[in-house]
Amino acid sequence: MTRQTRTHPKRANHRATPPAARAKKNTGPSILVVGLTGPNASGKGEVAKFLAAHGFGVFSLSDVVREEATRHGLDHGRDSLIRIGVEMRARDGSGALARSVLPRLDRLAVVDSIRNPGEVEVLRTLPRFLLLGVDAPQPLRFQRSAQRGRPGDGATLEEFARKEDRENSGTEAGQQLLKTLALADLVVCNDETIEALHSKVRGALRARHFALRAGR
Repeated sequence: MTRQTRTHPKRANHRATPPAARAKKNTGPSILVVGLTGPNASGKGEVAKFLAAHGFGVFSLSDVVREEATRHGLDHGRDSLIRIGVEMRARDGSGALARSVLPRLDRLAVVDSIRNPGEVEVLRTLPRFLLLGVDAPQPLRFQRSAQRGRPGDGATLEEFARKEDRENSGTEAGQQLLKTLALADLVVCNDETIEALHSKVRGALRARHFALRAGR
């Protein structure tokens, strides 16, 4: 009599599932990377803080530049950081800063301070990426800039505006904020209260079928 070999059903199912299909079990609609772009003092940092309170890890491309400045013993003033960022993009490609944070990103992440279309191109290789623009009228942004007192932003509205014009007329390796903002999937105008900004961000994510969980 011929012996029949019986295969355990669970073991057979496991062998029948290819590794790529099993890997999909670790992904899903809860995975989202939100990129933030927009002009100086528009409120990107406030949006990052709001998302952090809802479980997002926050990563800033400016921090990548600050780390480079620290390694070379340089200051963290705005002009210095812009120059270092340009040097890094010129050396390693326009998407260099974004590539450096890819290994750090987790299931829910915010990437702040996106200032070059090359960075957007790199981040759009992720399975689920939303580029959120944050904007506000220039005079209002200047007021916010003056209140936070960050070195190098410009002491007058005219100086503030001149700096922005220079930053938007750079080379491929430079800051191209207007071109980057034009790539945004959605843009929120931060010209009201912080509560209104939070509501707009929540609505923007909901429009892309992502509901924020309760804040911590």
